Amino acid sequence: MAQINFGGCNEDVVTRDELPLTKALETLKNETIAIIGYGVQGPAQALNSRDNGLNVIIGQRKNSATWDKAIKDGFVPGETLFEIEEAAAKGTVICYLLSDAAQISVWPSISKHLTKGKTLCFSHGFGIAYADKTKIVPSKDINVVLVAPKGSGRSVRQNFLEGRGINSSYAVYQDATGNAYDIACALGVGIGSGFLFKTDFQSEVTSDLVGERGALMGAIAGLMEAQYNLLRKHGHSPSEAFNETVEEATQSLIPLIGEHGMDWMFANCSTTAQRGALDWKDKFKKAVEPVFDSLYESVVSGAEADRSIKLNSEPDYRQKLQKELDEIHHSEMWQTGAQVRKLRPERQ
Repeated sequence: MAQINFGGCNEDVVTRDELPLTKALETLKNETIAIIGYGVQGPAQALNSRDNGLNVIIGQRKNSATWDKAIKDGFVPGETLFEIEEAAAKGTVICYLLSDAAQISVWPSISKHLTKGKTLCFSHGFGIAYADKTKIVPSKDINVVLVAPKGSGRSVRQNFLEGRGINSSYAVYQDATGNAYDIACALGVGIGSGFLFKTDFQSEVTSDLVGERGALMGAIAGLMEAQYNLLRKHGHSPSEAFNETVEEATQSLIPLIGEHGMDWMFANCSTTAQRGALDWKDKFKKAVEPVFDSLYESVVSGAEADRSIKLNSEPDYRQKLQKELDEIHHSEMWQTGAQVRKLRPERQ
């Protein structure tokens, strides 16, 4: 473990220098890693771990689209691909990667296979942090850890294939065997994490829920819609509004910010852009701070968790959700986006 200074604060992190893949493989050499769920994070974590030499099996509902996807990815029914309960019984490390709602409903079937000395691993703190709501309460004789990649499953896999890694947080909720920290960090290296930073289940779920609703998706989607609609209202064409709102940001500026930082971006744009961005940055910050305060309070109070559990449990939720998603998909803005993406030059 190394101590790194982040903005004046010292934090303990695990890098590949301290924990190379060879050491992670040694830690997990006698473990069977059962990936439960093959939807969002499951494929990336399973494939990365398998490619890195770990013993991986999949637990998924049979005759589902995700079961078929696992087969296409090289997992073999009866050998490395099983029904959920059978995989949980066979695994010594159970990576519980179902959606939060599915974790709640499947927990009674999973928990009986979490026998003494096994490790239960999450990639999201929701189930444990809100145990009073989810009823996910592991027995005291198993390890309970978290390895949470800071990116979508698609990004976790793509970055791995490109020889890079998505950073992950890690936490230990229960250390029944005395080596839960070693197992958690080894799992993080196994899925290809760039480095691992320490957290706890409550902190992870709080920052994650705020991030998803805020700067990662909700806020940025709302900001883009507001600017696009403003430009359209004042007579700008759909292609111009979209390019100035989304295309330039995602294809030019955000990759540069990711590579160099926003401070670099401010120092390396045109003088007109620089002056305008500096003048308006704090106005936007001041405008959204009350919204973020409200969002944070909603998360820490449990209101967001309550809403998520309630709505996801409704029998017609998928139909209602699809209606919301269709409205976004069929909006002028994102239909314009689809056309713009088609017109991008193909990579040579």
